[in-house]
Amino acid sequence: MVLRVVLAEDSYLMREGITSSLSLDDGLELVAAVGSYGELIDAVDEHRPDVVLTDIRMPPTQSDEGIRAAVEIRTTHPEMGVVVLSQYVEPDYAVRLFAAGSDGRAYLLKERVGDIAELAAAIRRVADGGSVLDPKVVDALIEGRSQAEPSVLDRLTDREREVLAEMAKGGSNAAIGEALFISARSAEKHIGSIFTKLDLPETDDVHRRVRAVLVYLGALPAPP
Repeated sequence: MVLRVVLAEDSYLMREGITSSLSLDDGLELVAAVGSYGELIDAVDEHRPDVVLTDIRMPPTQSDEGIRAAVEIRTTHPEMGVVVLSQYVEPDYAVRLFAAGSDGRAYLLKERVGDIAELAAAIRRVADGGSVLDPKVVDALIEGRSQAEPSVLDRLTDREREVLAEMAKGGSNAAIGEALFISARSAEKHIGSIFTKLDLPETDDVHRRVRAVLVYLGALPAPP
């Protein structure tokens, strides 16, 4: 299946670079490349792409157009995935992007654009309803996060909170086990318990890990 992509990026050189990168993947078709918020909304309505790939800052205000577009698209085209690209680590924007749910949303730094495999993987993940959060943004959220709602994390045991903290750092099951001096199998069991206690829907594990980390960081409320 070929995924149809609309790209929004006001820098001509960056837009051409991303266009060239996307052309290297036969499973992606760029149907429009635009440079402003208004053009992006028009292109989405005209082409109905599978995924939107957008910069955060574009005309007319060069502030948060990409985030606002992602929020609007969730309302007007809820089936459409959005990958937001940022020049800098801006955790507040990531929190806003995921505030209404992480399904079909990704937040990546522009430095990832040079790796077409990583960019294409993010595009495919949001097209499937999954989510991606750049590890450097996770690091910034961990450093600056305020305490999440106590009742949410009180559902977890001390060990499960330790496992969740290691998940937030991007650790695999094996890495979590090594950090906490437990087996990878034990880490996997703890992660399964975390998913259950946080009432995370039974989607793929990568998506649930992202949602669990966002709950831990306070970027998403736990499901009721």
